Amino acid sequence: MNMKEFYKKVFILVLPMALQNLINVGVTSSDVVMLGKVGEKVLSGASLGGQIYFIMTLIFFGLTSGASVLTSQYWGKQDTDTIEKILGLALRISITVSLVFTVAAFVFPQYLMRIFSSDPEVIRQGAMYLRIVCLSYVPASVTMVYLNVMRSIERVTVSTIVYFVSFLANIILNAIFIFGLFGCPAMGVRGAALGTVLARCMELCMVIYYNARRNKVVQFRFRYWLKTEKWLVKDFLSFSLPVVMNELFWGLGTSANAAILGHLGSAVTAANSVTQVIRQLAMVVCFGLANATAILIGKSIGEGNMEQAKEYGRRFKNLSIALGCAGSAVVLMIRPFAMNFVSVSEESVRYMGIMLFIMAYYVIAQAFNTTMVVGIFRAGGDTRFGLILDVSTMWCGSIILGFVAAFILKWNLTAVYMIVMCDEIIKVPLCIWRYRSYKWLKDVTR
Repeated sequence: MNMKEFYKKVFILVLPMALQNLINVGVTSSDVVMLGKVGEKVLSGASLGGQIYFIMTLIFFGLTSGASVLTSQYWGKQDTDTIEKILGLALRISITVSLVFTVAAFVFPQYLMRIFSSDPEVIRQGAMYLRIVCLSYVPASVTMVYLNVMRSIERVTVSTIVYFVSFLANIILNAIFIFGLFGCPAMGVRGAALGTVLARCMELCMVIYYNARRNKVVQFRFRYWLKTEKWLVKDFLSFSLPVVMNELFWGLGTSANAAILGHLGSAVTAANSVTQVIRQLAMVVCFGLANATAILIGKSIGEGNMEQAKEYGRRFKNLSIALGCAGSAVVLMIRPFAMNFVSVSEESVRYMGIMLFIMAYYVIAQAFNTTMVVGIFRAGGDTRFGLILDVSTMWCGSIILGFVAAFILKWNLTAVYMIVMCDEIIKVPLCIWRYRSYKWLKDVTR
């Protein structure tokens, strides 16, 4: 494939996925803006309560990323029956996991919130949010797993449509329930949770309709949800479990960083909430690129075209650096507007300015590492390297050092935030070494 055809194919795949990522950021942003108008404690409680959903979705992302190792390569072989079996197995596991998270968040919301904050009012607001929003976990699990498998077989438009409709519904419902519009009572943080639940149920209805009426290529089949061949379960788990553990350790590490910052005060928590939204905004195209990388390289490997897979890897590596620099520029451009837009304390605004400046270098490294680990390495079945990478750099590096800097050495926020954000910088040379070894280039189909 020449460069013109290559970039056309990448654009067709990346654009819908980038729009989907942008929509997801828009949902988070609307919550931050609306709850920021209600109060700093409310914003902090909902933001930290959202860490539970964040951890759960990382498990689902790990499941579907592991599944995409197989589905993208079987897609190259046009073996749709095996892909349907993988879809049924992934949904069975995801629904089970989401039920566990739902029960935990409904029964023990205060205990979960105490992990992230010591402020009684933040814990109270977060517990109210969790007890309602947990009802969205099961619908979200089905939608996320189904649409991610569709993306791995180059059906990317449907997820953009589903999440766009959900985004509009979420904004409207949040505004109505949070502020009490059209005669509804003003529910504050509970209104944000209720709006999210209704939007997730709407997503699920659209997915069910698409599977029953529109999708003629790969469908959910109840018999594959009930039972899957042992050899396929073995293959699925061998690739999915390292990715699930990878995403879980990364997510727990991110939550540990949020907990470290959360215990520094509600002003730091509010500033970090806004900073993380801007980071997600700067990374929307980069995350789309990583997914497109996995699809195209995995398909090439499934077709038996290893040289094309190598060339795709080189091109995507260069694209990731360029898009990472663009993401850094986005952070720096948004920085002055963000500091004046959200209604938080002056102390939070000052912290936000520091965090966003540090985030500008962080997104360049994250764009490169995400394309390497989530895109190139996983496309070839190299799922264990990412697990080793994240555990070593986060848990043995930034988290321990960040804890020491914050609570033992009592360093200022600038030093602490630079340390907890240093893991992506450490990963860069390790990813380059792994890429050049070509140990990631394997055909994993049967």
